[in-house]
Amino acid sequence: MAMWADRGEAARADHPHQRIAYGPGPREVIDLFTPEGQPEAPVAVFLHGGYWQALDGQAFHGIAPALLSHGVALALPTYDLAPAVSLGQILRQVRTATERIRDRAGYRPLVFGHSAGGHMAAALLSEGRAGAAVAISGVFDLAPLLETSLNAALQLDPLMATALSPIHWPVPDGSSPGGTTLDCWVGAEESAEFLRQSHAMADRWGAAGADTRVVELAGLNHFTVLDPLFEADSPEVARLVELVRETHREAAPA
Repeated sequence: MAMWADRGEAARADHPHQRIAYGPGPREVIDLFTPEGQPEAPVAVFLHGGYWQALDGQAFHGIAPALLSHGVALALPTYDLAPAVSLGQILRQVRTATERIRDRAGYRPLVFGHSAGGHMAAALLSEGRAGAAVAISGVFDLAPLLETSLNAALQLDPLMATALSPIHWPVPDGSSPGGTTLDCWVGAEESAEFLRQSHAMADRWGAAGADTRVVELAGLNHFTVLDPLFEADSPEVARLVELVRETHREAAPA
């Protein structure tokens, strides 16, 4: 996290960004980095993690330079946190933030996120709000959280956990608006449950018609799994750029 903070400070110094309010609250803001001289650059939306209880978009400003170097703009929403708000309210906020970017861009953007952000990226794809999604170390089934200390803040019961788990949501299969591509990236050194959930999500949605893939990133854990996003020439950044350009080129204006 100290490295994330250092990279973020450097990114802000080298690349001025715009702060956009999407609601009345102090955390209902989007930080938008745009390549210099390219106001119409294709855009991606990054949803931060922190188990819905910590961090903000600013903590991940450091991933912007790698995408900017490829002519890709990056929007980083911040949202309210549990236990002050429910997970359902957090989902409503990221919907609003993503719709704000969609209205601005004229198409459904690529949405990618880490951990809790991976959960929300998949949810937005299911709802037809994203042109494609990449879930990095995503949490797709919330039921295993019920008996953990995390649930003290989330306050989920079994019914709520099922209802808010994207693995049970409608699968984007091309018959409804939005994209069908879901990449599930996970560090090969993460816990067995994170590995299981990424494979289970890709298997279920893939069998129902979505374009899914799982990538296990060798030698990386739940935090270092983000390291490739700081490197402009990494295969992971190349994949994000590919998906951004596809959504920009192929998604119909909405």
